[in-house]
Amino acid sequence: MSVYLDHNATAKVRPEAIAAMTKVMENVGNPSSIHAAGRTARAVMEQAREHVAKLIAAPTSTVIFLSGGTEANALAIESAVAAGTRRLIVSAVEHDSIRESAAASGVAFEVLPVTRDGTADLDWLRERLSRWDPADGKPFVALMLANNETGVIQPVKEASGIVRAADGWLHVDAIQAAGKIPVDSRALGADTLAISAHKIGGPQGVGALTFGPRATLSRRQHGGGQERGRRGGTENLPGISGFGAAAQIAVEGLSSQAAFRDAAARRLEAAGAVVIGEGAPRLPNTLCVAAPGWTSDLQVMALDLAGVMISAGSACSSGKVKASPVLTAMGLEDLAPCAIRVSGGWCSTAEDWNGFADAWLEAHARHAARRKEVA
Repeated sequence: MSVYLDHNATAKVRPEAIAAMTKVMENVGNPSSIHAAGRTARAVMEQAREHVAKLIAAPTSTVIFLSGGTEANALAIESAVAAGTRRLIVSAVEHDSIRESAAASGVAFEVLPVTRDGTADLDWLRERLSRWDPADGKPFVALMLANNETGVIQPVKEASGIVRAADGWLHVDAIQAAGKIPVDSRALGADTLAISAHKIGGPQGVGALTFGPRATLSRRQHGGGQERGRRGGTENLPGISGFGAAAQIAVEGLSSQAAFRDAAARRLEAAGAVVIGEGAPRLPNTLCVAAPGWTSDLQVMALDLAGVMISAGSACSSGKVKASPVLTAMGLEDLAPCAIRVSGGWCSTAEDWNGFADAWLEAHARHAARRKEVA
């Protein structure tokens, strides 16, 4: 048996994306060249931009192609600092690319706490912004649309109203949400919003940032004026074409895994597992579950030996298995060391989820028997 349920780390590349990339690589042309091959390459890139823009309901002219979601998040933070922000607010459940960029920004940052179900504490945000010091410049708030570990969907639209009332800048990491739930960057009130190709069935190494009229972007990578002068360097045309193809398919039919996930979750709960974030709105493809007394690394290894691939949280931690800071922020310190993340994708089936549940239950029974013997 081979089951891949780690799509929140990276999704299987869609055949349409592979075909689009192959076609580009079989031809020649730099999108910045003015001859026929260059114009053809430019047309491919702009068509992909239209597809990506449609996925997040953004004006096409506001979509900037970058090397991935990490660069998109960093560009938003660095631009806010360059525009005069002297203090950042990031939610306690943000991805490492937000937390680390904030820490490296050279300005102060503080943490927006979350409730026990993993959603942002908007009362805290409202109170904090009510006493914002003008000397700290425009408030900058980073709040992801959906958490990569728990799948919990954040109240971004409500947060936007609070941030706008304070004349602030709201950045939304929508990397895990795009392609799984409808994403409308303008309806959400995002001033900047980041997405990534490899989470929706596109290639790794390409992402995008969209920006609204209230955001002032500053070019951080200098070069020949590509991306309308906002990001220098020859564009990754094969990657961008694959991104566009994946976005086009994703927007035509959002993948739903909720029924498969929930059926598997019920089986694990019956064996004593705890589903994290179950009381909050969640992505339909994501299951974060903890087994008290059975550490995350042992679960991941046991399932891997059974041919089932999952993770112990974010994949962006240099391959290390460690207690989740997201669950810790939720006040679940006791469960954090024994939580795993299971995430389906566009090609996942009911059989995949059943296979996972079968393997987990078998491994859990063996673990429980060993503990009983030791006791």
